Amino acid sequence: MAPATVPALALHQRIRSDIEAKILSGEWGPGHRIPFEHELMAQYGCARMTVNKVIAGLAAAGLIERRRRAGSFVAQPRIQSAVLQIPDIPQEVTGRGAEYGYELIFRRRRRTGPRDPLASELPAGTDVLDLRCRHLADGKPFALEDRLIALAVVPEAAETDFSTVPPGSWLLGHVPWTEAEHRISAVGASLREARELELPRGAPCLCLERRTWRGADTITYARQLFRGDHYNLAARFSPQG
Repeated sequence: MAPATVPALALHQRIRSDIEAKILSGEWGPGHRIPFEHELMAQYGCARMTVNKVIAGLAAAGLIERRRRAGSFVAQPRIQSAVLQIPDIPQEVTGRGAEYGYELIFRRRRRTGPRDPLASELPAGTDVLDLRCRHLADGKPFALEDRLIALAVVPEAAETDFSTVPPGSWLLGHVPWTEAEHRISAVGASLREARELELPRGAPCLCLERRTWRGADTITYARQLFRGDHYNLAARFSPQG
């Protein structure tokens, strides 16, 4: 079938899907220039209006940024945090010279409901993988993690063996994201948390809540609770960021 006879909507979806695949796979990294509109028009045999709609949609999703007279480029992942990017926990533990350990406490597939954290912003009825795990440093509790993974966005998570690999590490290595948000607070350990972290009830802990997106879709929500006597945050930065 000649390109000119392909329905505009179907062609628009195809072009966007092709570009998204290159960005989310890492083939086109941050800063890579997207082909100019006239190049895409020639490649797909379509009108400028169709290409412009694709570029506008990708920009609205945060995947690309448009620069006047320069073209469109793959956007840098945005971190919505005034503090710093939190590293992967296994790397954090080994970076301190300790031996990392991991335990999966429970795993279940379910639908979200009213008892789920409001901070997850996942609508009620969302199909998720619900995980709870414990991170260890030299055999001692280092952090607890509760995580929800949206299976509509990451269906392969349902078949992954999280009894041997931490969910955060797996997601960072397998699932591209476009935006993230961290919320940091100080809390007292609940009775269950104190027992699992081997702390007195009410002991101070550092709570990190993380949410990541791919475009408009939430990939995952995590709540990580660190022992206050074993963990601190430090960052060195300049006024330029």
